Amino acid sequence: MKNVYFLSDAHLGSWAIPHQRMQERRLVRFLDSIKEKAAAIYLLGDMFDFWYEYKYVVPKGYTRFLGKLSELTDMGVEVHYFTGNHDIWAYEYLQKECGVILHKQPETTEIYGKEFFLAHGDGMGDPNRSFKLIRAIFHNRFCQWMFSSLHPRWGLAFGLSWARHSYIRHKERDDVHYMGEDKEHLVLFAKEYIESHPDIDYFIFGHRHIELDIKLERHTRLMIIGDWISQFTYAVFDGEHMFLEEYVEGESQP
Repeated sequence: MKNVYFLSDAHLGSWAIPHQRMQERRLVRFLDSIKEKAAAIYLLGDMFDFWYEYKYVVPKGYTRFLGKLSELTDMGVEVHYFTGNHDIWAYEYLQKECGVILHKQPETTEIYGKEFFLAHGDGMGDPNRSFKLIRAIFHNRFCQWMFSSLHPRWGLAFGLSWARHSYIRHKERDDVHYMGEDKEHLVLFAKEYIESHPDIDYFIFGHRHIELDIKLERHTRLMIIGDWISQFTYAVFDGEHMFLEEYVEGESQP
């Protein structure tokens, strides 16, 4: 039985990350290290710091990462890509060129007999009104059409600049660390959700850039799986057990 892997929040291409090429190579080396052991890989959003597909143009760069995704899917590894709040605007390119399975909404899926609730995590239980407003604008089809009318030179530059500002602002916020079960929005969301969906075994989220592994009910666990900027963390399910791991180069991976 092969493993199933979960990771998120690489924010590749970020103008706020000084080691962009090194970061991408590290991610690619990790994917290469698990390719023979993986039945499926779930990328839970914000793998790019800003990804916007025009009809005939996609952002430049990311060739090592995109090439590795293509290699994985060519080998028969299922690669699932969940959009986050930085890559909402992924449409057909990743599916047609790289063979990934694109998910625009949270989903519940069965993996080796267990029920998984999978999502990036943005907008779930977060009461911040300004974030909700921005998220609604980003998801609005008319606003997306208007943005598409910008020349890519200006549109992509604007998006990357916005993403850098968002990242820097996030690091200055009070909620950058775990806030506790009574305040953590994703924990509160999951607790409410399992009241009407008691069969969920695992909630897996990204978005928050923290590592968290807690038990909500006797058989239900929640994981927030960190990031691939400084933590290089991921979750792995072997069919029986679920682990939250850190990728350390040179060490063998499960």
